[in-house]
Amino acid sequence: MNAKLNIALIGAGLIGRAHLQRLDASPDCACAAICDPTDAAKALAAERGTPWFASPEAMLAAMTPDGAIIATPNILHVPGALACLEAGVPVLVEKPLAESVASAQKMVEAQARTGIPVLAGHHRRHNPIVKAARKIVQDGGIGRLVAINSLFLIRKPDDYFDVAWRREAGGGPVLINLIHDIDNLRFICGEIDAVQAMNSNAARGFAVEDTAALTFRFTNGALGTATVSDATPAPWSWELSSGENKAYPQRDGHCYLIAGSEGSLSLPKLELWRYEGKQGWWEPLLRESRAVAPVEPLAEQLRHFCAVIRGTEQPITDAADATRTLAVVEAISEAARRGHLVTIDHQARAQAA
Repeated sequence: MNAKLNIALIGAGLIGRAHLQRLDASPDCACAAICDPTDAAKALAAERGTPWFASPEAMLAAMTPDGAIIATPNILHVPGALACLEAGVPVLVEKPLAESVASAQKMVEAQARTGIPVLAGHHRRHNPIVKAARKIVQDGGIGRLVAINSLFLIRKPDDYFDVAWRREAGGGPVLINLIHDIDNLRFICGEIDAVQAMNSNAARGFAVEDTAALTFRFTNGALGTATVSDATPAPWSWELSSGENKAYPQRDGHCYLIAGSEGSLSLPKLELWRYEGKQGWWEPLLRESRAVAPVEPLAEQLRHFCAVIRGTEQPITDAADATRTLAVVEAISEAARRGHLVTIDHQARAQAA
């Protein structure tokens, strides 16, 4: 039996405490320290009897944990990760990897230079529904990809916007919520190399968008669309349809429709549609449902992180991969602002990093 790994928690806010719960329940690791300058975090550490530090640098001067989870505000992801990587400490960095692609590329370079692993916290990749969909598509189960449709249609409560930054640019569903769906689509369907977008704030009138319509071009030739709004009562989102997060009341809806030359696939139900024999719209479509055993994604992500630290698994999404997701999100914002197609040269970005 391997001894439990010692994992430092950097950032003890809402998502940090979710990670802390998984650390406490894990058979693979334990919380070695809490790094967060707030009084609440200091009190939490004292209550638990866990070493407390005001910063990653102070923690790294006192100990060298086996790994660290970075769950700070976005702008602090890169400084915290760089401090850990330079000290030889692998990191699990919450998404988005950084506040910008330019900042994220510093982490990409540090990972490449030091050889120390970075696991980006795109936790939905650990959901068995997403893994099964990726395997179906990548194994050619629906033929050549033709079209993809993504839906994020949900109603956020009015008091959600009592927090000022959620009413300002950057606080809307494109940057806050759609990044999850972009990463899922990239993981399942392949790279996105061009986007177009239109935003609207007509529903609420805030400075930030409440609704967006987007089109994507995938490098494999498929085209995709996404419809996004946080201002409508609807079940068509990963949050309400997948059952992944029990805080949301699960409803019978879908969030992704993936169409191929030989069949099509809907998520989260994993319904596979195809013809038996002759193809054509006059022929009856057959439906097959794929069942998967449920797995709690944050717990599975932590297990995977421990395996990455031990060298028995490679990161399911490393710094470079997560930066490509962030590049698509940045391109969406640029396309909406400029009103025309924006292309994404991932190879040039990788070479620059």
